[in-house]
Parts: sequence; C-alpha cells; structure tokens
Amino acid sequence: MCPTSPTRCTRRPSPSACCELYSVPVRLCRPVHMVCLYCSLSLSCLPSLCISRKSNEPFLAVVRRLESAPLCQRQNLKSFLVLPFQRITRLRIILENILNFTPHDSEIVEGLQRAIAAVHEIVEECNSSVSRMRQTEELVLLEKLMDFSRVKLLPLISRGRWLVREGTLQQVMVEEWPGGAHRSRVSLRAIHLHLFNDLLLLSHREEGRFVVEDYAGPSNVRAEHLAAKPLGLPSESFLLHMSHTTHPTAIILHTSNSTELHHWIRAISPQSGIEGGQA
Repeated sequence: MCPTSPTRCTRRPSPSACCELYSVPVRLCRPVHMVCLYCSLSLSCLPSLCISRKSNEPFLAVVRRLESAPLCQRQNLKSFLVLPFQRITRLRIILENILNFTPHDSEIVEGLQRAIAAVHEIVEECNSSVSRMRQTEELVLLEKLMDFSRVKLLPLISRGRWLVREGTLQQVMVEEWPGGAHRSRVSLRAIHLHLFNDLLLLSHREEGRFVVEDYAGPSNVRAEHLAAKPLGLPSESFLLHMSHTTHPTAIILHTSNSTELHHWIRAISPQSGIEGGQA
C-alpha cells in the first residue's frame, strides 16, 4: 500500500503498464483532427445549450430525464460535453507526474516524453480549433448586423479573418462659420470602428445595425498622433488616413482617454504588426 504521507514512491512503474498508458496519446494523434473537431463543436454549442435550457421547456424536460438516468451518474449534459477535453489535459498531468517519479535511466522515459509531447500537440490544436470556431461565429453574428447599402458589398466571413478590436469613437467635424469670418466650429458625431486582422470598417449605428460608410485593408490604413490643442481640437484625438481605390480620406477621431488613444493607434498602424492583404 502507498503511504498516506506525501513521500516519494520508490516502486518503479511496470514497463508494460506504462507502455499502454503512454501509447494512448500517441494513438490519439493519428485522428487528432477528429478530436479537435469534437472539442471545438462541443464547446461552441454550450451557449446555445444554456439558452435552450432557459427558453425551451420540452428540451429541458428531455435533458433532465436523461441526466437523471443512473447511467449518467448525476452528471449533467454540460459535463459530458467538456469531459473529453478535460480528460486530455488531465492525461498530460498524469504522464508528467509519472515522468517526475521515474528514474532517468528507465526504459520508459523516452516513451513518456513522446506521449507528453503528443498530448501537448492535441491540447494546442484543440485550443486553436476552438478559437477559430469562436472567431467564425463572431463573424457570422457581425455580418447579420452589417448594412452595406451605401458602399460596395463586402463578404465579411473570410477564412483567416478575426476581430482585433471594436468600439465607438467620435469623429471630429470642423466647419467654417457662415459669413466667412475666418472662424470655425467643431462638432462631434459617433462613428463605430471594427478592426479585423485584414480589414478596417467604419460605420454608424442606425436602428440596431451598423451602416458601413467606408472600409479598407491594413496596407491602406494609417493612424498617427495629432497635435490637437494648437489646432483648437479636442485632446486625445488622432488622424486616420484611408487610401484605397475609390478616394483617399483623412478623418479626425476623438477617444475618451489617452490609453484608448494609444491602443487604437497601435492597433491600426502598420507597425503594430497587423497582417493581411488589401480588402
């Protein structure tokens, strides 16, 4: 029997038992795409499951009846959906613990290291798959809210595209006073920015939708600091340049604070590392 105190166990693991254990993740790596697909689909359906449990009484009744079955051992449906991914991560912890308690000259060390690497590959690919799935779902929801009636239609759902940052800023409008008195007045209008890794959308809200006014790829977009006070403009403002096939534009955008100002400039400017082609 193993002692109850947390002392190191000197008993060597059976090579045959460990061989079977560390062969599991190696076998899993062969159909890794199926494992990742299951994990991404199961995790992405959790929000829909939560909504259905609250709004669909027949669905809730069926789920409760299934969950109450002795075979489920009092586990709910959500537990079964996330269980495979949880077991993969736990398997890595088990293998690492076995490796820590295994002599360095043991014949099973190489196999354990190979198994840990295999589990790590599965976990990384599952995380990437889940991330891509959520990014696609976000694009689908956004596309339903976009109105391209005033500009050329642009398919928003694209392979490899994801949302980097979004938010409502204030466009600074400078107008001359009537009568030509060499005076100007400044007004603000709300404008919403959707910055993707390969696209920048400018829009305004109208009846719950985003009416797109302009868009351009990152190679045609540039943001720069603006000396606002000497020009009589609101502080925490920056200049946004957009040059594409239609016509070059430059607008002044006002942010709520200096932190937001720097974040937007770093996100939009090419030197921030945003990659992608022209929209």
